[in-house]
Amino acid sequence: MDTTTNIDLPIEASGNGFVLFITIVATIGGFLFGFDSGVINGTVDGLSEAFQSQSVGTGFNVSSMLLGCAVGAFFAGRLADRYGRKSLLLVAAVFFLISAWGSGIAGSGLEFVLFRIIGGLAVGAASVMAPAYIAEVSPAKYRGTLASIQQIAIISGLFAAFLSNYFLADYASGSTQVLWLNFEAWRWMFWMEIIPALLFFLMLLFIPESPRFLVVKKKTAQASEVLHKLYGASGQNKLAEIEASLSQDHKPQLKDLIDKNSGKVRPIVWVGIGLAALQQLVGINVVFYYGAVLWQAVGFSEADALLINVISGAISIAACVVALSVIDKIGRKPLLKWGSIGMTVSLAVVTLAFLNSEQHVDGRLALNDWGPVALIAANLYVFCFNFSWGPVMWVMLGEMFPNQLRGSGLAVTGLVQWFTNFVITWSFPMLLAGIGLAGAYGLYAFFALLSIGFVLRYVYETKGLELEEMKG
Repeated sequence: MDTTTNIDLPIEASGNGFVLFITIVATIGGFLFGFDSGVINGTVDGLSEAFQSQSVGTGFNVSSMLLGCAVGAFFAGRLADRYGRKSLLLVAAVFFLISAWGSGIAGSGLEFVLFRIIGGLAVGAASVMAPAYIAEVSPAKYRGTLASIQQIAIISGLFAAFLSNYFLADYASGSTQVLWLNFEAWRWMFWMEIIPALLFFLMLLFIPESPRFLVVKKKTAQASEVLHKLYGASGQNKLAEIEASLSQDHKPQLKDLIDKNSGKVRPIVWVGIGLAALQQLVGINVVFYYGAVLWQAVGFSEADALLINVISGAISIAACVVALSVIDKIGRKPLLKWGSIGMTVSLAVVTLAFLNSEQHVDGRLALNDWGPVALIAANLYVFCFNFSWGPVMWVMLGEMFPNQLRGSGLAVTGLVQWFTNFVITWSFPMLLAGIGLAGAYGLYAFFALLSIGFVLRYVYETKGLELEEMKG
């Protein structure tokens, strides 16, 4: 019996259930991306105690996954052009499982870092492949909405990690306390990821390969079958469009990113690099990775700090839902612009709050009357990011490159995104010890201001365009 006819998605009835199903499966990768990124937030104290690390070492333990992310994102784009989008997602699922188990069982800092890097390879691959896959199977009119589900999945993963961390730490009376089977709570925080990672692997077995990849590989019959499921009777027309767009192209290569006439990197690549870097330079993952440390630094208890993370996660999901509802109506560029403006203002207020804090003899800060202001502004910042740069950057990277350039473009921009993430995350404990919270957040506010000009000057609208219409 068909159970998809009641799904209220404005897509052709013949394919709406199928498109929704494969979108949801692909975005489990986004959920794991978020969970694997956010789980570290509640384990910082446990890592510091277990591996006797100081600020630089703790920063590397937290950010080590991001090195794997950079490598995974770079090679996933290229390998996906060779072996397929689905194949890379399956490999990512296996890596998620290995990393979740190994990170929790690690007995040394080096062992922990190795397993986190394996997880990073999975996160990096999923971060670029899931939105690309969704873009390649979605109708143009609703591609932004469907691709935005990826960001909701990412934030849901972060929220689930924050919630899991909070309850596990609360049940054990602290993240460093022994919980079950004589293992500390922070180790169980990592092991919770095994459940969705296993689900991701199993569900991937039931989705098809990207039809555009199948056309590139001359598997026309398989591509036609997938397109018929996606678009119904118009599937053959879409097949002809894809074949026409690829007819003059050669096998995708990294050097395609260089314009043959000028010998310079194509402008579209620089736009992608700018989007990828600025999304991280505004400091969002400092909130996600170090939220507990940040709020404890200004006087909150560990339990209260973990609860604030949960609240921020819920606000993030709400913001993503807003983005999902309007991205295909008002477009990508307006969301980026207003998100940048909102982040600039809210980060400036947070910086001002930290500037007006008092330092105790033990080194902790006290926000006093500025406490509520800082909390509201910080969560407004989280909201502004997650209805704009959070989902929109991934949507645009998945759709803005022509078919010929998509794998290579995602490889380079994914590498930049995750390397920038690594630098921001690794440097935060040192910034905290050097220029303090006010200095760090003032730096992030500067990049948010810079992002306004970048959007107005360089970003172009992709709303409603078919992937075959994208220009390089």
